[in-house]
Amino acid sequence: MIKAAFFDIDGTLLSFVTHRVSAGTIEAMEQLNRKGVLTFICSGRAKVLVPPMPLHFDGMITVNGGYCQVGGEVIYKNPLNHDDAQTWMDYADRHNYVSMAFTEHEMFTNHIDELARQLRDQLEFEMPKLRPNSELVGEEVYQYIAMIPESKDAEVLSMLPHSRLPRWHPAFSDLIPSDSSKAIGMEKVLSHFGLKQDECVAFGDGANDIEMLEYAGIGVAMGNASERVKEHADLVTTDVDHEGILNALRELRVI
Repeated sequence: MIKAAFFDIDGTLLSFVTHRVSAGTIEAMEQLNRKGVLTFICSGRAKVLVPPMPLHFDGMITVNGGYCQVGGEVIYKNPLNHDDAQTWMDYADRHNYVSMAFTEHEMFTNHIDELARQLRDQLEFEMPKLRPNSELVGEEVYQYIAMIPESKDAEVLSMLPHSRLPRWHPAFSDLIPSDSSKAIGMEKVLSHFGLKQDECVAFGDGANDIEMLEYAGIGVAMGNASERVKEHADLVTTDVDHEGILNALRELRVI
């Protein structure tokens, strides 16, 4: 029996075309709430980037599992290793890469270029405050958006023994602790509520959702997911613009 449901945001709850939550998704979530199924955001976004949505959630897993909150209670935090953070900031400054940092409550960027503006427009968020990396030394950072091309991933990772780069966009990657993932966040939340793996369903579309889909009792890939992501799902539904969440929950007889 499904008792909890986890949802990625971009390409899952929110359309990349309309940047809105569909009527069918709203209907599906309301039915889950009425049935007593707990619902959670499970996103690579930081809390400060979670947009307002006409939906009820019982908690949030953000920064790819590194920060978990249930109601007003933070139940798990996993910041980046300080040495790795320093190495990354030095590298970004040396090569003039945009580095957006997420602390517990704020977001900063070392500089702004056209690529950063494109990301802002795609995800519809306000450009973060400008703050040099030198001012972040020693602070707890939970995630960076590293605006590096995919060809640089191996080079960057070779310098960061305690970190990884779950990439879901060709122009940038998230930089997070090596022991953070959406699956780990899910485990923390399920444990908090005394629930089991096989009592949850998860929905996602990006490469950083693969661990989440594999961990869930039922992993559902959106129709707009890549073939690589779909290979790791138990079910592939229709895309985000054709009521993928509603259709899957009906097919699974969760609602």
